[in-house]
Amino acid sequence: MGEASNDNPACFWQADVSEASDRLAVLLDEVGADVLTVYDAHGGYGHPDHIQVHRVGYRAAAAVGVGGLYEATMNRTHIVQLMSQQADLLASGNAEGAEGAEATAADRIEDPDFGSDESVITHAVDVSGVLDLKRAALMAHASQIADDSFFLTMPPEAFALAFGTEWYISAGSVRGPGQPFVTDLLPDGASGSGSQ
Repeated sequence: MGEASNDNPACFWQADVSEASDRLAVLLDEVGADVLTVYDAHGGYGHPDHIQVHRVGYRAAAAVGVGGLYEATMNRTHIVQLMSQQADLLASGNAEGAEGAEATAADRIEDPDFGSDESVITHAVDVSGVLDLKRAALMAHASQIADDSFFLTMPPEAFALAFGTEWYISAGSVRGPGQPFVTDLLPDGASGSGSQ
């Protein structure tokens, strides 16, 4: 937020929400979507385009009647636990690097626009089987993540701990105290083939 690039009329942040959601609704209807994932209301970490994805996605899902609407988020509670337990892995044995990584992460976690508290998260989906693809996708996103980014310089063990689970908030749902996370986004009977 606050970057001059957000003023570019071609960026998604500047898109007309009504027009964009109408276009998305057509696609959702064409494929008979059972589920739609969007970002949380603050775009994960305050990213304007991600916030727009949230707005457009909610509107389109309501227009078409998509049954499962999930907000992708980061689990702040989990990150704090990792920071306190795994600082050595984050720096791969480098004590100075561990302190720097922990300080950088701590600064971000203090930002109310960074992720969500675990108490509001309803779903935890294990993606550990595709971590190589996830890391490759992060590397390909050069406009957001530099080659020397904290995210890309993590050793594999730390990356698996940090990114082996995708976290979601189910729209309109609450996970009660002590209840386990739901581990699948597809509704009962959906095959995930895109032909529902």
